[in-house]
Amino acid sequence: MTPAQQAFMDAYLATLSAAQRRVIPQTVAEHFCADEANANECARLIAAGIKRASCSLKAAYEQEREPLPKVGRLCLVLNWAQEPVCIVRLTEVSICPFEAVDAAFAAAEGEGDGSLAWWRDAHMAFFTAFAAKVGVPFREQSELVLEHFEKVYPA
Repeated sequence: MTPAQQAFMDAYLATLSAAQRRVIPQTVAEHFCADEANANECARLIAAGIKRASCSLKAAYEQEREPLPKVGRLCLVLNWAQEPVCIVRLTEVSICPFEAVDAAFAAAEGEGDGSLAWWRDAHMAFFTAFAAKVGVPFREQSELVLEHFEKVYPA
């Protein structure tokens, strides 16, 4: 983390007890999405409490030998300029085939018109391009890592 990012995270951590800090399994700082407009929009939606979920391609974690996110992880949400916007805490992680994602999850993602149809179209395009870029296959049966989170800072 940059000094500004770490200062933002430290300001939140200072509001927690020592016991609460000890049980945090991971802390990360990242922007959501792969382009400036969407990253900034996702940061805005998360800060407003509208976007409460996200997903990623499980095969990318496997290819990168990166561990899956853990419940309790803190994420410092960044805008495209890498500036801190807010902090979220991961409340649920599950694995689901793309084709089985339901309307409730699409609504929790809070993007577009909130419908499952919008979610499927946008994410099919995104994951098809992303999978090709990282060299993994993508199809309707590909597994996604579904994450639910809550904004914890600022209140």
